Amino acid sequence: MEADSNSINLFTTRVRQMILQYNELKERNTALQATIDSHAAKVDALEKQLAQLRADYDSLKLARMVTITDGDMETAQKRIARLIRQVDKCITLLGESDK
Repeated sequence: MEADSNSINLFTTRVRQMILQYNELKERNTALQATIDSHAAKVDALEKQLAQLRADYDSLKLARMVTITDGDMETAQKRIARLIRQVDKCITLLGESDK
């Protein structure tokens, strides 16, 4: 009988230990789930910020291209005018050499 009583006490003790471990794991799981939710919220916020920054970057890049285009146009016009003057000089020199 005493062996049965010891077995029952041992079984009861093990069950209580398992219940305590279960409760500890349940609390840890809840804490970890809260951490995961927090990190997920941070990731969402950072993804939104990244999308906004990319849109801002694209806008700045487009504005820069427009600015460069205006500057390039001015430079190109000056270069063409210079080339036309050089061609006119060459034509003048050729005309003088024929005489």
